[in-house]
Amino acid sequence: MAAGAPRVFVSHLAGAPVFDPNGDQVGRVRDLVAMLRLGGRPPRLLGLVVEMFTRRRIFLPMTRVTGIESGQVITTGVVNMRRFERRPTERLVLGDFLDRRVRLVETGEEVTVLDVAIQQLPARRDWEIDKYFVRKGKGGALRRKGETLTVEWSAVSGFSLEEDGQGTESLVATFEQLRPTDVANALHHLSPKRRAEVAAALDDDRLADVLEELPGDDQVEIIGKLAEERAADVLEAMDPDDAADLLAELPEVEKERLLTLMRPGDAADVRRLMSYEERTAGGLMTTEPIILRPDATVADALARVRQADLSPALAAQVYVCRSPDETPTGKYLGTVHFQRLLRDPPYALVSSIVDSDLVPLAPDTPLPAVTSYLAAYNLVSVPVVDESGSLLGAVTVDDVLDHLLPEDWRETDFHGEEEEEAAHGQ
Repeated sequence: MAAGAPRVFVSHLAGAPVFDPNGDQVGRVRDLVAMLRLGGRPPRLLGLVVEMFTRRRIFLPMTRVTGIESGQVITTGVVNMRRFERRPTERLVLGDFLDRRVRLVETGEEVTVLDVAIQQLPARRDWEIDKYFVRKGKGGALRRKGETLTVEWSAVSGFSLEEDGQGTESLVATFEQLRPTDVANALHHLSPKRRAEVAAALDDDRLADVLEELPGDDQVEIIGKLAEERAADVLEAMDPDDAADLLAELPEVEKERLLTLMRPGDAADVRRLMSYEERTAGGLMTTEPIILRPDATVADALARVRQADLSPALAAQVYVCRSPDETPTGKYLGTVHFQRLLRDPPYALVSSIVDSDLVPLAPDTPLPAVTSYLAAYNLVSVPVVDESGSLLGAVTVDDVLDHLLPEDWRETDFHGEEEEEAAHGQ
């Protein structure tokens, strides 16, 4: 753990106010949600249980938390208002960890957990449980007389999963160490029943990442077995172009029902993508590239590029547009590539270094022309602009590859080694 990384004791967060970026209070922290992990790794903090002023309790992922300081929490302002429902693999830190009797690893002595410290991982939005504040003694009415001490998470037993057993909890903990593609590979080989159990236990963001890597049949099967509100949450967490592809595989009635349950902004992006032909620039593009106004600086651009949840292809360049700076934007002015950002001073305006020479693609540009464009100019992403000059989105090279490969390429990849072994055995 890097020195200086923020550490917070959860007792200071109980009842702490939660604010949006404008400084308006949206609720209060009522608990923290963690997941136990295998291999002696500290529990990972998934998010916060926030009670709104309406008394409704919702789940706020840690990826939506931009700051925890001075007894308050600052969010990105994007809050899902659906009621919090605890999943089998989740633990409530205040409800399940505090006052729990555990043992010190070194001495075997039984202690009571009085508080838990969480710490943010360096250069990331991930948080882990870092330390425990414990009291020695037998607990109960006499526990106040025991010695108190702060120990590392690894110094106590009782907060990790056993390596053996086939429960969903252990399987999900194992999957946490894998890339989404590898989790998708593992899910593809499970029975439909087991696949549904694991999908139900994954958090929304993780399941969204995994769904994007699964063959279409598996996607439809999994999304069809989720409760409708949960399915809508997962679709919101997916890249809009991937969500549009998945919804296009569903019956019209089911598709419309899920779109209605999604947040209006997310649903609008998906509907817009579904209005284009599949094998065109409009059908391939994502609606969430990095967009900056002309008066943004190189420092602003680099801060956006460093966001951990961006794919390498999207982080390779930023698009400069006049307001509004969400797709469809105001007038598209040009592109600034990541390498150019590294060569110019932080105070320089992006409008002074914008590349406006390359002609952007129209949304009806066919796939072969998109492929040729990327290859000719050695790009990993290309802007898509409408007739009025507004930026609609960007096509990335990974989305192009998905459509150039055979339709069953994911399944071929999943079964390739088995088929090769069978061929050698003949």
